Amino acid sequence: MRRLNGILIVAVIIVLGVSCTESDTKAPNVVETFPVSGSIDVDPSIRELTVTFDEPMQDGNWSWAYSDKNKFPEMTGQPYFKPGHTINILPVNLESNKEYEIWINSEKFKNFKDQAGNPATPFRLVFTTR
Repeated sequence: MRRLNGILIVAVIIVLGVSCTESDTKAPNVVETFPVSGSIDVDPSIRELTVTFDEPMQDGNWSWAYSDKNKFPEMTGQPYFKPGHTINILPVNLESNKEYEIWINSEKFKNFKDQAGNPATPFRLVFTTR
């Protein structure tokens, strides 16, 4: 019986070891933004843009990027994650009657990364204020 217990323990350790050593190579994705991308009547008094990812992200690394600086909002503070690290906040000051285009990661900037270091798939956030 002791030998059977020992074999069972070794088998459990091997199974756990294999599952723990599998590496995460899947890119995280944006699952939600606020405002919603494509919105055309956004209240310019909004003071925070948010992006939600499908898995926890590394803290301290962000790529709120632009391809046209004139379409990027004025930042009023540094980006930060809410507890759980799936929601990132960008404090902003928006203008009325303006189209915004913001990239969450881009081909050039890939600092939004998951806990395994995989960069998030680039996402284009576009909206217009009233």
